[in-house]
Amino acid sequence: MEITFLGTSSAVHSNTRSHPSIVLKAFGETILFDCGEGTQRQLIYARISPMKISKIFITHYHGDHILGIPGLLQSMSFRGRETKLTIYGPKGLDNLRDAISSLGFPNFDFPLEWIEVDSGTIIENEEYIIKAQRVRHNTLTLAYSVEELKKPRFLRQKAIDLGVPVGPDFGKLHNGIAVEVNGEIIKPEQVLGPPRKGRKITYSGDTIPCEEMIEFAKESDLLIHESTYKTEDKDKADLHAHSTSKDAAEIALYSNSKKLILTHISTRYTDVSDLLSQAREIFENTELAEDLMKEEI
Repeated sequence: MEITFLGTSSAVHSNTRSHPSIVLKAFGETILFDCGEGTQRQLIYARISPMKISKIFITHYHGDHILGIPGLLQSMSFRGRETKLTIYGPKGLDNLRDAISSLGFPNFDFPLEWIEVDSGTIIENEEYIIKAQRVRHNTLTLAYSVEELKKPRFLRQKAIDLGVPVGPDFGKLHNGIAVEVNGEIIKPEQVLGPPRKGRKITYSGDTIPCEEMIEFAKESDLLIHESTYKTEDKDKADLHAHSTSKDAAEIALYSNSKKLILTHISTRYTDVSDLLSQAREIFENTELAEDLMKEEI
């Protein structure tokens, strides 16, 4: 699972930080979380093809998180995209769809699906689960998590001891399908080990610190949490419904996450070292995101 931070600023661009956008490459897919202005340009710099993006997840409808979508869709169409793109977002997605459709009389020559979502499971297949959770911002906002589904280990010797011949039946059993051997049914649970926890990534979107976020981020291998303000600007964070780096660190600590990456950094700070040091006082395994930074999980 590879994460690329395309944009790590908050509401305003700087000369080093673009508007929020994160790419996840995993499970043979390229998935985008938020799509601020400038996302197309950042994709070029990151050498990630927008044509391979299969899904876009929007946390909320503030401009810094969505204004890159119209241009991205138009470019996909100009470049001859044919595969379906699905865009997920909280209630109000229809308004965004209609607004984009009214801009420049676009004609998207590829399948485009818009799906409104709320807290709960959005996608569950054999490889992963994507969930959403309402958090607390000054507009309806969703956090998202992606959790890998790992198959139990296949106990090869046990299967052989039960008389299963080496070959295709091994694959069937590992995939949860019973097989017949010499008139006896061998069930998958007879040759599979205990359940295994897959990797989990959680992205907060914009939010004040809240119990919902702690619970949602439980046991994350990587928590990506907004960190708009330094601790001394806690009053501004509260006023605008954002988090400080200390807040983010406490969420990581209480959720028992393994690693924290801070993002959505206010451009009021030319020196961001305090943001990182304040977080590390509480949660040592913390990094501060920079545009085009990559992280392997």
